[in-house]
Amino acid sequence: MEREEVVDRTKAFVRERLSGEATGHDWWHIYRVWRTAVEIGREEDADLYVVQLAALLHDIADAKFHGGDHDVGPRVAAEWLRSLEVDDQTIEHVAAIVHGVSFKGAGVETPMATPEGMAVQDADRLDALGAIGIARAFAYGGFRGQMLHDPEQAPVLHASVEEYTARRGSTINHFAEKLFLLQDRMNTESGRRIAAARHRYTEEFVAEFLAEWDGRA
Repeated sequence: MEREEVVDRTKAFVRERLSGEATGHDWWHIYRVWRTAVEIGREEDADLYVVQLAALLHDIADAKFHGGDHDVGPRVAAEWLRSLEVDDQTIEHVAAIVHGVSFKGAGVETPMATPEGMAVQDADRLDALGAIGIARAFAYGGFRGQMLHDPEQAPVLHASVEEYTARRGSTINHFAEKLFLLQDRMNTESGRRIAAARHRYTEEFVAEFLAEWDGRA
């Protein structure tokens, strides 16, 4: 099967599987990450075939919706690519990216070993910042039954994957626990450039939110 057909069939597979998902991890999140990852990948001289497949499949079975099992996503991705008779080296590369792409806690390092992984990870993290990132945070918080904000509850910089997975804090705390950390964890110059503007916007939103919460705006 030609590479272009593999990518097109993967798009269709992911879109069918994730359309209508309401927590911010839907097809359109995948679409944005895919488009951004390709742009970053071009600048980083990455293999765009691997970048596209990994970006499209990075949330195909997100651990947070599968009992915290980080092996489900790579397994589903590999099974899908195997069904298309993709070569083993590409499958292994894509599965490794899917396994390592997600943020897993403030104290947990999640380095990417290849330019392809760096491009996909940066693109995924960029979608957690800015206007869309803010909307996604509150969509997921609502799904989890989290409070918008509890001023008596301090953010926690989780030291392990287990602590991060079990977190029960407010959505506003999630900004300090994850979103504000992403700018400094970008892998590429492209990612850092885009993240800077989105980070500022996200900070401004939280400042305005807290001012209104306290009746100061």
